[in-house]
Amino acid sequence: MTNRTGADGPQRVDPIDRAHLTGVSRPSPPIHRYAPSERLADLVERYWVPVWSLAEPSTQSTLQHPVCLVVVSDTYARFYGVTRGRSSVTLEGDGWAVGTMLTPAAGRLVLGRSVAEVADTWVDLRDLQVDTTLPDDVRAEMQGDPHDPAAHLAAIAHVESWLAGHLPVDTAGHLVNRLVARLGEQPEITRVDELAREAGLSERSLQRLVEQRIGLSPKWLLQRRRLHDAVEALKAGRGSLAEMAADLGYADQAHFTHDFRTVTGMTPGDYLKDQPLRPPHG
Repeated sequence: MTNRTGADGPQRVDPIDRAHLTGVSRPSPPIHRYAPSERLADLVERYWVPVWSLAEPSTQSTLQHPVCLVVVSDTYARFYGVTRGRSSVTLEGDGWAVGTMLTPAAGRLVLGRSVAEVADTWVDLRDLQVDTTLPDDVRAEMQGDPHDPAAHLAAIAHVESWLAGHLPVDTAGHLVNRLVARLGEQPEITRVDELAREAGLSERSLQRLVEQRIGLSPKWLLQRRRLHDAVEALKAGRGSLAEMAADLGYADQAHFTHDFRTVTGMTPGDYLKDQPLRPPHG
């Protein structure tokens, strides 16, 4: 990830897109991405602002990162728990959204309880915090020109002000942030007992930490990291499917195909065929 945190506020970023299941037949609308300001770095991974104008409806599918989301659009404002499978949203007409990808620590702090209670679902922001003016504030900034980066930054400033009220991050929050970051850096960690040792916890304590902060199990966390690695490899076209399966730690290509199809609804081969043609190397 190429997030860059600025002391003076959010900065434009262009992280590796490992979650969006895009392809030639599933193009993505323009998405503007921003890193959080320094004071929010423990609560926010990044912000994303898609803006679209579509003649026909378009369904966007993702393999959500192991974090909760806050999304304010021109029609809704929601807090999303983690979706265990593929998540999809259908975009129509003209629209925009200001999305906040929280850190693993932040979901429980914002929700006020274990995020396991909202896995695979969402809560309206006004039900979560009745007196919040965040949806109105964000819409007021975006209503002029939703393509304008200045409008994005002004909207994000309201989000940051709202989130700042949930600081500081507690000890368990810092631990789960470090754990998920290390998991992304160490693909050789493939078992729950290895993840527990990395965290310095018993497997039972790890289970409780991950369930309360992410909403699902450590086993799911490991599988999601591997599927994100798979999406990145398929988008880059790195080697044959058999080589990808081996690099990802699968026993064989059949196991890779089974896992990928079970979660995404398509085989790795079908997804690879739908990627844009890449120029030859050399």
